[in-house]
Amino acid sequence: MVSDIKDTAHAVEAAAVMRLLPGRPRLLALGEPTHGEDTLLEVRNELFRQLVEREGYRTIAIESDCLLGLAVDDYVTTGTGTLDEVMERGFSHGWGASAANRELVRWMRAHNDGRPAPERIRFAGFDGPLEITGAESPRWALTALHRYLSARVDTGLLPCTAETLDRLLGADDRWTNPAAMMDPAWSVGQSAEARELRLLADDLVALLDEQTPHLITATPWDDWDRARLYGRTATGLLRYHHWMADTSPARMTRLAGLRDRMMADNLLALAERGPALIHAHNGHLQRAKSTTRMSGLPLEWWGAGALVSTRLGAEYAFLATVLGTIRHRGVDAPPPDTVEGLLYALPEDRCVVDAPRLATALADRRPAPRVSPYYGYSPIDPAHLAGIDGIVFVKDIPRSGPPATA
Repeated sequence: MVSDIKDTAHAVEAAAVMRLLPGRPRLLALGEPTHGEDTLLEVRNELFRQLVEREGYRTIAIESDCLLGLAVDDYVTTGTGTLDEVMERGFSHGWGASAANRELVRWMRAHNDGRPAPERIRFAGFDGPLEITGAESPRWALTALHRYLSARVDTGLLPCTAETLDRLLGADDRWTNPAAMMDPAWSVGQSAEARELRLLADDLVALLDEQTPHLITATPWDDWDRARLYGRTATGLLRYHHWMADTSPARMTRLAGLRDRMMADNLLALAERGPALIHAHNGHLQRAKSTTRMSGLPLEWWGAGALVSTRLGAEYAFLATVLGTIRHRGVDAPPPDTVEGLLYALPEDRCVVDAPRLATALADRRPAPRVSPYYGYSPIDPAHLAGIDGIVFVKDIPRSGPPATA
């Protein structure tokens, strides 16, 4: 069996990845089964460099706040700010502390230096402004969208004034109270002000769409594109806050689904720019239904990868990273009857494997699912192999920097 798998294993290189696919996808998703390990981000960085230099990729998007990521994009494209500033302020979920992320941003700035705008590579966060402890205020997104429109369309077309938005939003700490994540009674998401804000946000987004022929000629394309991001984020956050205030048994399932819906909408917008590498947890990028347990209860929802794959078809491709050991997390060598165990028997420390061919080879063996002693690591589900385009296998993960919290 090991020899059969070895025939499908190749070095982790852009060319080997592309040979697995029918064509160059607009979105190439690289998942990881755990967060906070720089070794995995270093593999991602090298693959992105090769995709840029050999395959024409121009964007990398990671599982980080989509609004904060604008500062990183400004830095790598135009040099606005400093590397220290964007690492501190341009990432959510602790990602700014990663040495590998810092190296990615440094390399992107160096690559873009002196290049004309059409040839520059871009950075994006594609997660919503959400944390495990709650959600951000919709103020930034709502007021930025209103400001963009008020400077470019007839004032009489606007559904409200900036002062009205400010009054309805109130203090930001009303929205960001971490107690609301576990107790809906603390959420303001279904207050009268929040309901009015949802209507106004919808009207502002509709006005942005209606005025598109004017806006894309009167302003730079990037400004209009950012306004669309503000609109998606404002409506998504208000919808998320609404469900934070819900008391039904469906509350947590809806919140998980809404987060991935926001991710999917951002990814579909990024696909309009051209080919991009996407990096996030396997659970967000897989085509199969996502699952987890929250407060002891099982949750199931369709993740961003499933949603995007439905829309893009073959122009979405998914590589799942699979691990052998994370010994500093208590994850030792995998049992030989698991997918991880079979891959661990290969001589390579890192390789790319054809997942559908592996699924066919294992059809009669039915490998056992691996059980992780570490809650932050999700082994691959053998039943998902046929829906994965390729596996990036990393045999051993040494200890790295502080873990991210995404």
